Amino acid sequence: MSLYLPFISRAPRIAVIRLQGVIAPAGRGRLNDATLAPLVERAFRRHKPVAVALVINSPGGSPVQSSLIAARIRRLAGERKIPVHAFVEDVAASGGYWLATAADDIWLDENSVIGSIGVISAGFGLHEFITRHGIERRLHTAGRSKSMLDPFLPEKPADVKRLKRLLEGIHENFIAHVKARRGERLSDDPALFTGEIWIGRKGVDVGLADGIGHLEDRMRQVYGDKARFMRYGVRPAFLRRLGIEMMDGAVDRIEERAEYARYGL
Repeated sequence: MSLYLPFISRAPRIAVIRLQGVIAPAGRGRLNDATLAPLVERAFRRHKPVAVALVINSPGGSPVQSSLIAARIRRLAGERKIPVHAFVEDVAASGGYWLATAADDIWLDENSVIGSIGVISAGFGLHEFITRHGIERRLHTAGRSKSMLDPFLPEKPADVKRLKRLLEGIHENFIAHVKARRGERLSDDPALFTGEIWIGRKGVDVGLADGIGHLEDRMRQVYGDKARFMRYGVRPAFLRRLGIEMMDGAVDRIEERAEYARYGL
């Protein structure tokens, strides 16, 4: 049982939430709302933190999960009246930047990659391959729009048009969210919402971030030299901590490396 002495000032506590990895609804090491919910709730509620700091290193991923995670952070920040700060490490791109906008201010390293405000969809076309090997694709649907962009059939212009309409809708939502969170801090750079990326100070110049700064130095400038940090993050699976990885986990890691490689990382 601890003794409470009201005349003794306590060191301010800052909850640090680490958001590292690809954003996806499932998969080992993926960031998603279901996995992060209890962690984020604890960070805001335990020990009455004076602030929450997000440490972000993510190339993006699912727009829905990005939105859900950011919305949870904003809800708790409003309920608890706690300021939120974001610190970008290697990258906060696409959905990773969506997470950063959950903060009241965003800080970068000189070499951080930021931006990529756009939406992407990728796949493969295997119809020629299966034809060469004597494989016939049989597909039956009820509803003319039930099948779209089947990788085992030739690409249809109508399907591509539908997909672009969907991507443009998500892109519009992304742009609206960034404008709502960053407001007048955004520049009028015409490349801002094209999917372009910026490095360090260039990201500050276009208004996607507020300055160059690192977690502990910046937080002690704001909350004092005695500030204490309480760290929260998703723990890796037990076998991965032992250096053992199952096949599906290895595939996840390969996909994750491909996502980071898009930004030269």
